Amino acid sequence: MDREQSSAEQDVRTVAEQGPGSRRAAAQRLQMRQDLAAAAMELFATQGYEETTVDQIAAAAGVARRTFFRYFRSKEEAIFPDHDDTLVRVADLLASAEPDEHPLDVVCRGIKEVLHMYASTPGVSVARYQLIRQVPALREREIAVVARYERLFTRYLLGRFDAAVDTGTPGAAIPAGWQHGGDDDSMLAEVSAAAVVAAHNHVLRRWLRAGGHGDVEAQLDHSFEVIRGTFWATPPRGVRRRGTVVTPGATDDLAAPMELSATSALSATPGGEVLITVARTDAPLDLVLDSIRAALSR
Repeated sequence: MDREQSSAEQDVRTVAEQGPGSRRAAAQRLQMRQDLAAAAMELFATQGYEETTVDQIAAAAGVARRTFFRYFRSKEEAIFPDHDDTLVRVADLLASAEPDEHPLDVVCRGIKEVLHMYASTPGVSVARYQLIRQVPALREREIAVVARYERLFTRYLLGRFDAAVDTGTPGAAIPAGWQHGGDDDSMLAEVSAAAVVAAHNHVLRRWLRAGGHGDVEAQLDHSFEVIRGTFWATPPRGVRRRGTVVTPGATDDLAAPMELSATSALSATPGGEVLITVARTDAPLDLVLDSIRAALSR
């Protein structure tokens, strides 16, 4: 996994792995990062981003200029003080996931760590969002930060595919029907990782534009269901995806010709219109067909 071993990441690991004295020192370092970030945000809001210097940020936090550079490489970095340690938490979550948990569910749990980071301080998150919208350099920095999560999720998904191939027993490493084989696996891993991150960003920005109000986690859970249904859903017996008629208790022998008929109908007239019919799953087949005939005759 691609973990940039920044000062913040090492601090987080020190807190978890070393003795009380070391944990205290690491906690102090993390607190200093937060203090510097808070000073930067205050100055950016009151006098403008371009007008604020590193010297001013350091002075406002009560430290020397060289101390600032022990924690951040630039003033842009001070806007995103929590992402380094959040990235570590997400990486650890992926690494400790149970092998029988659906890989997409693991990735969704991972991106929730990022959401919790923003939701824990709504006021700061809203102010940061407003500032980022005004400063191109910060928007570019945000894009780079988002890309780190996406790469992490892609590598995790690819690793799950590789584990299935190495063991020779796909069902033991990933759910049945999840692996497609060949180049499709790498494509699906990248697309799924990008979709989860994009859904998170969409929900998060909508929440930030609303001033940090509303149940943002419930909104994110809904977006995950949409992604699961789009990329990873395995239809139960008797149920077919878009383009087929769904009937209760349908058998494979009946479903197969129906699926072929649907495929032929969709490709029969390339220049024609497409008809979409919505019906309850318990509706009698003859009524479903009658509604289709009526729609086609209009």
